[in-house]
Formats: sequence, structure tokens, C-alpha cells
Amino acid sequence: MAEIKRRLLGVDYGDARTGLAVSDLLGMLANGIGYIKSPSKKEVAAEIVRYAKEYDVEKIVIGYPINMNGTLGPRAEKIDSLIALLGELCDIPVDKFDERLTTAAAHVILNETNIRAKKRKTVIDTLSAQIILQNYMDAHRGR
Repeated sequence: MAEIKRRLLGVDYGDARTGLAVSDLLGMLANGIGYIKSPSKKEVAAEIVRYAKEYDVEKIVIGYPINMNGTLGPRAEKIDSLIALLGELCDIPVDKFDERLTTAAAHVILNETNIRAKKRKTVIDTLSAQIILQNYMDAHRGR
């Protein structure tokens, strides 16, 4: 009998909005599920945990902002702080995943699909989370 898999939750943390995506049960495809709109890191962490439980995820994958030269900047400290909050709220493991160029890739996709202005703001964070999660799954497939 095949092993029953659980989902992964992808997170693109931002100051105003935090995009979310979830994997299918096979770990093949990432699907955007929306975003959390809150400037409060504690509220965002609580909502991430709520989504993680709702989707019965085995792991949270959060985009980690590494500079192009490989160094960590102030955004990385914010992510580390969010990960610490998640650790206080649940026991679901969290993996950091290099998110370099994710937002740029999302903008290319939105340009190609002619999504403009106001609509773009509502989908960019979700799409970024979806790209982070898809790249993570692609990088870890077969391991």
C-alpha cells in the first residue's frame, strides 16, 4: 500500500501581505491559496499556523531572502523572527528556501498574462509563495 503523504505550505512573508501556497498530496504541484494581510508578525504567524492545520501540512516552507552576493540582509532577520514565533505556536517543521528572483519571476508571469495594476497587488504575493513552494518541491524531488 502506498504511503499517505501530507501537504507542504509555502510562505512568502512580506511587511504588508504574506502569500500562501499549498502542495498537492503527491508533492508535485504548488497551488496558491491566497494571502494574509496584516502588519503584525504575531497575527501572521497565528494565521500561518491556522492554514497549516487546516491543510494538514507536514512542513512549512518559507522564502528566505538571500542577497545576490550570498549574504543575509535585514529581511532575513525578520524571517528568522517569524520562524521563532512559528516554533512557539506549533511543532510543524519549517524549512527556509532561497527566494532570490522569486518576485521578479512572478512579475514576468503577470506581465505575460496581462494582469495589471490593482489586480497585480492582490496576486503577486500568492504567486510568489507558489513559485517558492514549487521550486522547493522540484529541488527536493527524489530525495
